[in-house]
Amino acid sequence: MLRHSHTLLGAMALSSLALATPAQAETLNIGVMGELASFDTSQVSGGVWESQVLMDVYEGLLKENPKGEVIPGMATDWEISEDGKTYTFHLRKDAKWSDGEPVTAEDFVFGWQHLLDPASASKYAYLLYPIKNAEAVNTGDKSLDALGVASLDDGKTLKVTLNSPTPFFLQLLTHYTAYPVPKHAVDEYGKKWVKMGNIVTNGAFTPADWVSQSRISVDKNPEYYDADEVSLDGINYFNTEDRNAAISRFRAGELDIIRDYPSSRYHWLEENLPKATHLSPMLGSYYYVLNTREGRPTADKRVREALNLVARRKVLSEQIMAGSFKDAYSLVPPGTSHYDVQHMDGVEGDYAKRLAKAKQLIKEAGYGPDHPLQLKLRYNTSDEHKKIAIAMAAMWKPLGVEVEMTNAEATVHYQTIQEGDFDVARAGWIADYNDAENFLTLLRGGVGNNYGDYDNAEYDKLLDQAASTQDLDKREALLEKAENVALDDYALVPLLYYVTRNLVNPEITGWQDNAEDDHPSRWVKFSE
Repeated sequence: MLRHSHTLLGAMALSSLALATPAQAETLNIGVMGELASFDTSQVSGGVWESQVLMDVYEGLLKENPKGEVIPGMATDWEISEDGKTYTFHLRKDAKWSDGEPVTAEDFVFGWQHLLDPASASKYAYLLYPIKNAEAVNTGDKSLDALGVASLDDGKTLKVTLNSPTPFFLQLLTHYTAYPVPKHAVDEYGKKWVKMGNIVTNGAFTPADWVSQSRISVDKNPEYYDADEVSLDGINYFNTEDRNAAISRFRAGELDIIRDYPSSRYHWLEENLPKATHLSPMLGSYYYVLNTREGRPTADKRVREALNLVARRKVLSEQIMAGSFKDAYSLVPPGTSHYDVQHMDGVEGDYAKRLAKAKQLIKEAGYGPDHPLQLKLRYNTSDEHKKIAIAMAAMWKPLGVEVEMTNAEATVHYQTIQEGDFDVARAGWIADYNDAENFLTLLRGGVGNNYGDYDNAEYDKLLDQAASTQDLDKREALLEKAENVALDDYALVPLLYYVTRNLVNPEITGWQDNAEDDHPSRWVKFSE
């Protein structure tokens, strides 16, 4: 049953744009941008909204504080070998699942093996590839027990062996791909362990109810080791893909937080709800995927270059998006640790020259009035994505490009483009951890989130070299060179850099802007 945490304001308050004040602040109501694919982390599609739910109900070896800083989670402490390739984690003695069973190192071994199991077909499995034999396990070349993880000391210690030193490994462990899976629940229920009534979790909250395409409700987990420090009794995550309607619900007090309000409303919100309106720098890129599979028009580099040349990014950022994005010319965004922003050549400057060159490229690729270039463009449903798609179609029209636009809700959209049924597709990437590799892997051959199936041997080789390079400056140079290989190949259409856009009830504390836009509800409190 849906829990209500506070009363609604009357018409007078609404007319003055006042925010509702909680009468009883036990339950947090969050508006999220899509539907969770599953509580089984191997089946998650990668949406920010999914991360929000999962970080509240599960906890990895490490977790994040409100600032986005990495702190101990299921592990209280750890040691790293001198060569940087062996990590030994000591699990907290009071770590329990929501049914009271202990969380053991075996649950991490089992969970990581499950995610990498080829049968799980997890498109996020590659995030665990720094672990020894992880890629071979994921491709089916080695058995699950070949993975470089071991449960020691009756499950109190987890030993992890890496292929090579990995600077971002500790931060990676906060991501949901590195969460444990309750082996005892899977043993009892099989694939049905994630069903309501069967599922157990080890985070500050645990699932209670799920109404498809409407909401997920979670309750405070009394078995959580820090339960006494958790203020909230529960959380409702409402599916709010209609974000203008979500703003109305926020003003009425039905929602306490809206993740990612529409960019078109930013100035109005800043003027009318200044204390609630958050906008801050973010490690995120908004881009168009170009399908390089054989037979697709975008498999032709000339077509890819032409589409990039006439993209007017400042028009998108300053006019279409009203300054709530920054124009982008690369995949890796500004602010990425130990990395300089790169730049796609030729896509700024004199528009007339760019257009002339693009027309010539389209002609050379075999397209013209008698044989127009027809592109199938897919985007996930939102007014914002629709505006950008319409604008891009208009920018490509002078090239004689005919665009067929198709939209679907987020989970369906990403599943569809992963299957390759598109020419151009909207995608966005928010950093899982602050490292350029997290973005650049999106173009690595064979990776699940490489939606366009881009495959460049030189690019992959550079990423491999960077992965085995301990010197951070040399590693950075290799990663930057790799990105330039992809940019010179026009492997994608970088369009915009994200900023975080959230509406947050001013009565809430423990919620802070951060570059990764991660906000675990474990820290959230309503003011007394």
